[in-house]
This record gives sequence, C-alpha cells and structure tokens, in this order.
Amino acid sequence: MSCNLGNNIKITIFGQSHSEAMGVVIDGLPAGFKIDTDKTAAFMARRAPGGNDLSTPRKEADTVKIISGVVNNVTCGAPLCAIIENTDTRSADYSKLRTLPRPSHSDFAAMMKHGGFNDVRGGGNFSGRLTAPLCFAGAVCMQMLEEKGIRIGAHISSIGKVCDSRFDPVNVNENDFNALASRTFPVIDEKQGELMRKEIYDAKAQGDSIGGTIECAVIGLPAGIGDPIFDGMENRISAAVFGIPAIKGIEFGSGFEGSTLRGSENNDPFTSENGRISTVTNNHGGILGGITSGMPLVFRCAVKPTPSIGIEQQTVNTETGAEESLVIGGRHDPCIVHRAVPCVEAAAAVVIADFLLG
Repeated sequence: MSCNLGNNIKITIFGQSHSEAMGVVIDGLPAGFKIDTDKTAAFMARRAPGGNDLSTPRKEADTVKIISGVVNNVTCGAPLCAIIENTDTRSADYSKLRTLPRPSHSDFAAMMKHGGFNDVRGGGNFSGRLTAPLCFAGAVCMQMLEEKGIRIGAHISSIGKVCDSRFDPVNVNENDFNALASRTFPVIDEKQGELMRKEIYDAKAQGDSIGGTIECAVIGLPAGIGDPIFDGMENRISAAVFGIPAIKGIEFGSGFEGSTLRGSENNDPFTSENGRISTVTNNHGGILGGITSGMPLVFRCAVKPTPSIGIEQQTVNTETGAEESLVIGGRHDPCIVHRAVPCVEAAAAVVIADFLLG
C-alpha cells in the first residue's frame, strides 16, 4: 500500500488535509522506551503551518494525541497510533478545483486514478499536511536512535539560486545540528539565509512561489548497515524522502556533481587511525554498495516551487474540455523548503530505525 513504509518498524499514514484528523500507526517499536513528548512537540513545531509570514496563514497547533501503544508515555509493544486534528480548514477555497485542476499539482492525476472521487480539499491525501504524522513518527525514531549515538540534522541548502554553505561531509557534528535546530530558518550561513528570505518575500509579493534544496546528514552510523541491489540504504531513504510532496530529486555524496569528475578526483582514499578505517574525503556520502561505510551519511533533495500560486495560469475544464484561466485563491506557502527540513530528517530517521531497531 502506498501509505505504508518499513519492514521491521512499519508506519502507516492516514487522513487528508481537510479530514477531521490524520495520523500514523507505528508497528514494531521495541517495548520499554519512554517517549519524550516535549521533544516530539518541539520537532512538530518546526514543521507546523502559520509560524511566520514565510508560510501559509493556515494555523494548526499540530498537537499529537497518542491513542494506543504506550502506557505513561512508555511503549508497551502494541502498535502506537497517534492522531493530529485539522482545526483550521477552509474547504470552500477549493470548490472550483473539482473541474479546474491546478498546473503541476496532483489534482488531474488523482482525478484520473480515482475516477473523480479524489478529495481536492487542500490536496486531500496528496497534501504536504500529511507530513505532520510522518514528522511524529520520525521524532519518535530519532529519540530511539539518539540512544544509540546516532544523530540526524538538515538545513536549507538553497532557495532559488541562493545557496547556503554545505555540511563538512567528513566532520559534520552534533553541534552543527543543534545550532540548526534552534533557528526558525535553518541555514548554516545566516547572511545567505537573509538573501533566501528575500527570494521568498519577492515571490510572495508577486503572487508566485519558489523552490530550493535541502541537505541532510546522519552521524554515528556504524559501517555495514544496508543491503545491495534493491534494498540499499540509498534506495530506502530515497523511497521515504519521495513520500514528501514536492520532492523531485535526490543525490547522495557528490551526487550529480561527482558525475562530472574523474575517478581519481571522486574516489575517497581509505585511511586508518587507532584501528578505525575511514576515508579521507566523503564523496560517497557514507554509502558504498547500498551499505553504510561508517562515514557521515549525506544527501540532498530538490523541492519544487509550490504549485498553488496567485498568478493566472492555463488549465482545462475537465467537464467541458475547454481551456480556461485559473487564479488560485486560498492560503498557500510561497515556499515550502524551510518547513520541509524536519520532514526530510523524519524520513531518514524512520528508515534508519527500521534497519537498526527492528
């Protein structure tokens, strides 16, 4: 099923953007782990809408209610089910989209797949709203991984053509992650962050939107985790990351840039210090043959501009077959990249927990 992920720790996400509630079932969590609900709430707040004028005006507290799987916040071995209510919906804003699909949105494809019965309100189950339960699952998995010394962090790598500094692929560390998590606009170089903000404000002022990229790193992973061919670490992380709406590309290590180099430039020489084998550089991004090498796992993903914009666009009336103009109203993000940062961390956390904790 398309809403399921995982082999050992399995998550199922349910709900729609404007349904009464949405949520996640997490099956396979080890019993006896105490969930820090303050930490999960802080993680959820990083993704929540309405936090500032760079985001949609829709305001949702994204308060998580755990209805099974824990006793006094300690996992008991039963599937953990958590729900998040949708409290600030304006479904009427989407009424004309029943026959006028938005360019570059899922509306048309979903209509074809589901015979016109798809939920167009807020994008239904294709909405970025469904990343809220993913973030809760990721927050729980991250806490469990931290007990094993594994940390995950991400930042905005670019907005439009404005780029942030990148993680040091060899020496990225926990302090880097802590600094980013404390910022409402998570960038390494805050001067570049101001330029990124300007790009978003400019797009918003014109009724337009803008995209960007996110870089994520995982530290503390032991070597030897993953499998070759179809079940490698890259494969599984990619599948989870592509579950985040608007993700259109992913690369690990030197990625596409590495394809322009010679082997002598892109290869990572091995070295040994105090009996530990590592690499001098990390163009492989911590993964060799689908299996972790013990170096930081580093990947970047591309986020497309929000399709719902206030500029007039061409569409087709699906009832009449006639071309029509569409100006989208309602409340939408001029850029979703900064809110997607914790979603990318959560996707990585769920996959790595599935490999290590099941």
